[in-house]
Amino acid sequence: MPRTVLVAAFEGWNDASQAATNVIRHLVSRYESQEVRHINDEGFYDYQVARPMICSVQGHRRIIWPQTTFYDIAISPTLHILAQIAPEPNYRWKKYCSQTLHIAEEYDVSNVVTLGSMFDECPHTRPLPLAISKNGCECESDREYNGPVGIPNILDAYAAEAGFRTTSMWVSVPHYCADMECMQGTLELIRALSLLLEYPIAEGGLAEKAAQWREDADGLVARTHTGDYLARLEHDYDLSARARRIASNGMPACEELIREAESFLRGDI
Repeated sequence: MPRTVLVAAFEGWNDASQAATNVIRHLVSRYESQEVRHINDEGFYDYQVARPMICSVQGHRRIIWPQTTFYDIAISPTLHILAQIAPEPNYRWKKYCSQTLHIAEEYDVSNVVTLGSMFDECPHTRPLPLAISKNGCECESDREYNGPVGIPNILDAYAAEAGFRTTSMWVSVPHYCADMECMQGTLELIRALSLLLEYPIAEGGLAEKAAQWREDADGLVARTHTGDYLARLEHDYDLSARARRIASNGMPACEELIREAESFLRGDI
């Protein structure tokens, strides 16, 4: 019997530039997939926020209501993903998470993986920051954060309390690229998921799409004359990366970093 992992992503506040939900769309497009379950209780949504869509199918008008869709995705003979995609619910999150985990139990899910993407002050010219928390153990960025959370955080907490192994993955997306789908963020999440599952997930054309995103971001910076701002983001990113490297090398290196930071604050750098 194949191992089954639940991978969940939600549209809206938790899905900056669609980087998280595009992971699910990519998986569905690349592998043999089957729609297997739905959560369509209308009590979960405010239709003035998550509006129904109307479309024409073979000349007939059809209303598409917000709902949660689960796909059974055959990654390999020994690994399946139960993929969950939905607009973030507006109401009754506790009941929503309970229904999600009930479906996970039906499919004998071993791990629950929640995906998210958020806007941040990070440069598109560097690897996008990725925060990963496992089994309720907070990563450094989680420990430093105090504020509102979205449905991925709540589902992750409920799954951990229910005894599932859990992983939360969040990728940061440059806020100045808010109007572009961030395929680089999707690629970062796909690669992190491959490492977690210990199985290489097919990337298809994601690398090329990510390269196009970076090129489009270059053009955006040039058009908006924000090169100085990008240079500051790059400097801050590189300084933080250097700090992490130095911190792993002991006290003398830490003292070197302190001197460098003091020089930067004085304007010597």
